[in-house]
Amino acid sequence: MNAVRAAYIHIPFCSHICYYCDFNKVFIEGQPVDEYVDLLVREMQLRAKAHPISPLETLYIGGGTPSTLTPKQLATLFEGIHRYLPLEKNCEFTMELNPDDGQMERLEVMKEYGVNRISMGVQSFNDELLKKIGRKHSKKTVLESIGNARKLGFENISIDLIFRLPQQTIQDFEDSLKIAMDLDLPHYSIYSLILEQKTVFYNLMRQGKLPLPTQDEEADMFQLAMDSMESFGRHHYEISNYALPGFESRHNLHYWKADEYLGFGAGAHGYLNQERYQNCGPIQHYLEPLRNFALPILQKDVLSKKSQIEEFMFLGLRKMSGVSNLEFKRRFGRNMNEIYQDIIEDLLEQELIQLTTEGIALTHKGKFLGNNVFQAFLLED
Repeated sequence: MNAVRAAYIHIPFCSHICYYCDFNKVFIEGQPVDEYVDLLVREMQLRAKAHPISPLETLYIGGGTPSTLTPKQLATLFEGIHRYLPLEKNCEFTMELNPDDGQMERLEVMKEYGVNRISMGVQSFNDELLKKIGRKHSKKTVLESIGNARKLGFENISIDLIFRLPQQTIQDFEDSLKIAMDLDLPHYSIYSLILEQKTVFYNLMRQGKLPLPTQDEEADMFQLAMDSMESFGRHHYEISNYALPGFESRHNLHYWKADEYLGFGAGAHGYLNQERYQNCGPIQHYLEPLRNFALPILQKDVLSKKSQIEEFMFLGLRKMSGVSNLEFKRRFGRNMNEIYQDIIEDLLEQELIQLTTEGIALTHKGKFLGNNVFQAFLLED
């Protein structure tokens, strides 16, 4: 059995639903939140019993909106974590925080129980644009929440920004980037809007009612993000992520390296002993087995060698450092070139990837066409 060094915990509740979000989530009103937290702790207990857990290097609480939990509910969750999940001394312990939820009382509970990294979904500093995408916070609440977190000694703070938003101009995005950089944070995640099915935005797009920036404008926004972050000393270490050296998201690096991880909560995924598992998504479907002391697993899939190789390549190529020949050989017992020589030669010719001292990585051009590159590494059956 491999030692799993990362865990994800899902809190599916939201106080409002954003127009672009397709994560497993429910409106919090009338939901059995207390029972959910209690049985989430029970899931950790059952999982620890079934699979001894090594001290974790990273723990990430996401959602949904974990910060919709009250300070009391958070304390219950954190106590359960410390009881059943061993954490390394310098474990990176991240919690997502909604900008509206950065009150001192909640932050104090987070600090007391060892959360040492905050990830905040800001998306934009333009209040009009925030309303258009279904966000309830404002620039003012973001600045207040970050100020409160810093007062309590939180240093490792990351914010998300999104470009290619409806009616967003390059100037809008540049203004948001400037405010983001004025905050002088160690980490930024900057994504292009993806239209996911079953979201308000997807339905509007289908009806021709979603005025999005052009492809050229989107490319200009991505270039602007890369240039701004580089000049500001945040190195581009993954397609959508920028950090001061030493502040890269260690948790997400586990995913991009195709490492195994534990997943807890409704709809959460885990990857254990080369087997991918998914928990039941709907709240009651998740709670019912746990009421009977059974794990709430919806399905398990053993990942074939082919799938493992594909995932290693397209997740690894998201990192600017790319994928390593040595690591490929260590995992799969074969050289990367044995399997991918023609594809690698073709992508080198198109100048989408480059050779590195360790293996291969995206070129500057490849960063703009990442999905084309990743698809090239899917193997024939």
